Amino acid sequence: MVNWYCMDQKLDLLSIGDATYDVFLEPTESETFCEINTKDCLICFSYGDKIPVKRLEYSVGGNAANNSVGTKRLGIDVGLVSTLGGDATGNLIIDKIKNEGVNTEYVVQQPGSPSRYSTIINYAGERTIFGYNPTHSYEFPKNLREVPFIYLTSMGESFEPFYNHLIEFVKGKEIKLFFNPGTLQIRAEKEVLQPVLEQTFVIYVNRQEAEKLTGMGSSAKQEKKLLESLSSLGPKVCVVTDGGSGSFLFDSTNGSYFKCGVLPVDAYERTGAGDAFGSGFLAAVIRGKPFSEALLWGTVNSASVIGYTGAQRGLLGEVDMPNWLERAKSSGVEVKEF
Repeated sequence: MVNWYCMDQKLDLLSIGDATYDVFLEPTESETFCEINTKDCLICFSYGDKIPVKRLEYSVGGNAANNSVGTKRLGIDVGLVSTLGGDATGNLIIDKIKNEGVNTEYVVQQPGSPSRYSTIINYAGERTIFGYNPTHSYEFPKNLREVPFIYLTSMGESFEPFYNHLIEFVKGKEIKLFFNPGTLQIRAEKEVLQPVLEQTFVIYVNRQEAEKLTGMGSSAKQEKKLLESLSSLGPKVCVVTDGGSGSFLFDSTNGSYFKCGVLPVDAYERTGAGDAFGSGFLAAVIRGKPFSEALLWGTVNSASVIGYTGAQRGLLGEVDMPNWLERAKSSGVEVKEF
């Protein structure tokens, strides 16, 4: 399905990856119905029981969809490249994305195939996700435009041919590739991921993902070593997030290291926090901000998102960003070289 009406729209960014439709359930927080076993990190429900739900919400999700909406709200002309099922769920995802002003000319619906769908249980500030991820045959778009920036993120099991096509597409072009690998990509054989890493301008991962990619194991108090090991795989700039410990960046082009703290806010629901950081960071870079400021944009965007249910509701707009940056400054959040 191609949306011809928008093919002349100027684009600065293509966000490539999967999109899902999410339903959020918030059970009644009563020990009569459920409890958290903190020792084993388990959330438990009585088998065969009926669990009251006090809140139900719906949202579009998926890394690429979240990134496209997040960057669009921050003033970036962005298109989504994604494969959906030819079902009602796929139609809902497209409608939601269009309503955000994201270009959808490269969103394909495959007839007879279901779309990705997640049920997310939000309990005591943390989320547990049940994800339905049907296999799609990803088709590389014909006449894909050459844009200044591409954000490549998680795709399903048959991602390899698409990734190979994309790498051939960006070679020799003035395109800056931002890479946020998903679980399947991180688990892939080294030779599968290496061509992508070699073409990557900025890689963005959390600490555990960085440790898996580099094979470094525990990197406690070894942030520089972790960043350098990640950079040795090919990316020019490496960004690693570490929850409450903030984020770290290494720019191999000039040898600089930066660390950014976090905004002290209470989390209502954490879905999409990482994607919000990524879209804030990327939007800042596209708008010509230095990496040090881009870390702040990512940090405050993430802080806003975790105050709401879902990955997109709390994403900041252009008019919101100055107030949140000032809030971060007044809260003592700093970006420092280390």
